[in-house]
Amino acid sequence: MNNILIENLVSPITLAFLLGIFATIIRSDLEIPEPVIRIFSIFLLFSVGLQGGRELALADLSTIGGALGVTALIILLAPLSSFLVARYIIKLSIINAAAVAALYGSVSAVTFVVARSYGDGAGTPMEGYVTGLVALLELGIFVALFYGRIALARANNTQNIALGTILSETLRSRGLILLVGGLIIGAISGEKNFTKIEPFFVDLFRGVLVIFLLEMGMTAGRHLKEFAKVSGRMLIFGITVPMIHGFLVTGLATWVGLPQGSVFVLGVVAASASYIDAPAAVRNTFPDANPSIYLTSSLGITFPFMIIAGVPIIWEMAAFWYGR
Repeated sequence: MNNILIENLVSPITLAFLLGIFATIIRSDLEIPEPVIRIFSIFLLFSVGLQGGRELALADLSTIGGALGVTALIILLAPLSSFLVARYIIKLSIINAAAVAALYGSVSAVTFVVARSYGDGAGTPMEGYVTGLVALLELGIFVALFYGRIALARANNTQNIALGTILSETLRSRGLILLVGGLIIGAISGEKNFTKIEPFFVDLFRGVLVIFLLEMGMTAGRHLKEFAKVSGRMLIFGITVPMIHGFLVTGLATWVGLPQGSVFVLGVVAASASYIDAPAAVRNTFPDANPSIYLTSSLGITFPFMIIAGVPIIWEMAAFWYGR
C-alpha cells in the first residue's frame, strides 16, 4: 500500500501539478497561453466522452443496471447534498452555494485517471464501462445549476421558475455538448472506426494531461494566496463532504454488487470536484458567484487532498465494504 502511495506521489501527473504550484510561488515567468489551455480542455473533455461511449458500447447493458442506478443517484444527490451543506451549514449565499455544488456535484477527470491507475497498481482494476459512467457524472454540473436557479427564484418570490429556460441554457453549454456528444459518437461509431482515432484521443491523452496539470498547478498556486479569503468552514467542507460522498457511494456500489475496482473508482469520482468545465458553466449561469470560494475550495483544497491522500483513503473504504 505504501509503495502504491509513493508511486502516486512521484507520478508525472502529480509532479507536474506540484511543479506548477512551485512555479507560481517563486513567481516564475512560466506561462501557458489561454488558447492552448482551452484547446487542451476541449481535447480532454471530448476524449473522456469518446472513451466512455466506446466502453459503454462494449458493455452488456443487462449487467450494469446496478452501476447505472448508482450513477443516477450520484448525479441527483451529490449536487443536492453539496448545495444544502454549503447553503445551510457553511452559510453561503444561494449563488455561491450553487457554484460550490456545481463543482462538487460533478467529477474531476484528472482524479478519475489517478484513481484508475491506482486501482490497477493495487490489483483491483475497474470494469471498462466505468469510463462511460464517469462521463455521465458530468451531468451533475447542470443538476446543481438547476437547484441553484430554482432556489434563487423561490428566494426572490418568483412565481414562474421557468424550468424550460433553465434547461435550454444548460443544454447549450460547451461541457455538455463535448461530453454527451463524445459519448454518443464513441458508442455508435463502432470499434473499427474508433481505432482510427485511438492514437490521437487515447495515446496522447496522458501527455496532454500532464501539461494541463502543470497549468492547473499554477492556477492552484495563485488561489493558494487567496486562502485567507476562504473561511475555515470551507476548508472542512472541501475535505469532509468529498469523504462522505466517497464513503456512501462505495457502500452503495458494493451493495448493488459491483467489483471492488469499480466500487473504488466510482467512490473516488463521487468524492472529486470539477475544475475543468464546471467553473465555466458557473460563470455563465451565476456570474456574481465568488470564484475565490468555489475555485479555491475545489482546486486548492479538494484536488490536492484527493491526489495525495483521498484516493488511498477511498481505496481503504472500498476494501472495508468488501470486508477485507
